[in-house]
Amino acid sequence: MTAPSAPSLRAEPTASGRPRGPEPARPHNPRPGRPAGPSAPPRRAVARLVVLGDSAAVGIGDPVDGGWRGFPVLLHDALGPGCVLDNRARSGARMGCVVREQLPAAIDAAARDAAALTPAARTPAALTPAALTPAGAALVDVAVVCAGMNDTLRADFDPVAVEADCAATISALRASGALVVVMRYHDHTRVFRLPAPLRRALHARITALNTAIDAAAQRAGAAVLDLGELPGRYDTSAWAVDRLHPSELGHRTLAAAITAIVAGTYDVAGPVSLTCAGGRRVTAAHRVAWLVVKGVPWLVRRGRGLGPVILTGLVDGLRAGRDAGPRVRDAAAPVHGAPVHELPAGPEAVEVRAAG
Repeated sequence: MTAPSAPSLRAEPTASGRPRGPEPARPHNPRPGRPAGPSAPPRRAVARLVVLGDSAAVGIGDPVDGGWRGFPVLLHDALGPGCVLDNRARSGARMGCVVREQLPAAIDAAARDAAALTPAARTPAALTPAALTPAGAALVDVAVVCAGMNDTLRADFDPVAVEADCAATISALRASGALVVVMRYHDHTRVFRLPAPLRRALHARITALNTAIDAAAQRAGAAVLDLGELPGRYDTSAWAVDRLHPSELGHRTLAAAITAIVAGTYDVAGPVSLTCAGGRRVTAAHRVAWLVVKGVPWLVRRGRGLGPVILTGLVDGLRAGRDAGPRVRDAAAPVHGAPVHELPAGPEAVEVRAAG
C-alpha cells in the first residue's frame, strides 16, 4: 500500500455568518471557477484534537493490549506531544448521538480546561463564540467526525435529519475554533460481498448519506475526506477480520490522510507511518472466535433493522426486472459503503485521554 495522496476537500465555508474555526485547507490548484482561498493564518501546533463518531473512531479493527488504538491515536501521535486527544466516539453511535451527546461533552471538557464555560452554556444551542472562548482563543483546534453508517443500517434512516445533525455538529465545532474534518463513504461491497437485493438497497442509502454529509459540510464549512479516494482502500490487508472496520493498516492510511488535511493549516510533528507496529497480532483462532461470539449475534440483532431495507431492495429488484425484461446480471455492480458499521469486536471501547 502506498502513502495516501492529498484527499479531496469538497466543502467550502459559507459566505455569510462565517464560523470562527479555520477554513479547511484548499487543494493546491483550485477548481476552475473557484477563487483561491485567503492567506493562511500563522501556523502553530495543534493543542487539542477532538474525535466524535462510531466504532471506526473508537479504533475497532486495530487491537492493542488493553483495548483499541485506531486512527485517532495514530493521528494524535503525528500531531505531537503537546496535543491533547479527547475521543468521545462510541460503538454503535449514530449522527444524532454525536450532536446530542458527544458534542456537548467534548465542548464542555474543552471549556472546563480553558476555565471559560458557564453551566448555562452546556447545550448545543448555547454553543456560541462569546460563551465558549476567553478573549477569542480557540477551545478546539482540530475535530474529526466519523459517523452516519449506523444510521443507514436502521429502519428509521432519515437523510434529512442526518444532514441537519451533521451541520449542527460542524457549526458548533467551528464556533469553538476548530478545523473540522468529516468523512464520506466508499464502495464497501468490494470488500464485503452482499446479496444483490441488499446491495442495491444499501447503495441507495449510502448514496443518500454521502449527499447529506456533502451538503452539511458545504453549508457549515468542513473539509470532506472521501474514503473512496484513499489508496489501497480495497486491499484485503486494509480490513479487519469482520471486513467492516479498518485493520491496523487501514487505520494508519486513514490517519495519514487526515494528517495531510491538518498539515494544510497547522504544523505537524511528522507523518503517519504505514508500517504496522505496536498492534496485537490477529490469528485464525481470533477470526473463528469473532465469527461465533460477535459476528453471528450481530447479524441476528441487525437483521430486525435491516428487514425493511432488504424488502425494499427485493421489491425494487422485481419491479426493475419486470420493466426491463430478461437481462444479464451484473455481478460487479458498484455500491458505496465504508468501514464504520456498528459491529462490536472484542473488549469494550477504550476512551483515550492524552495529557497535554
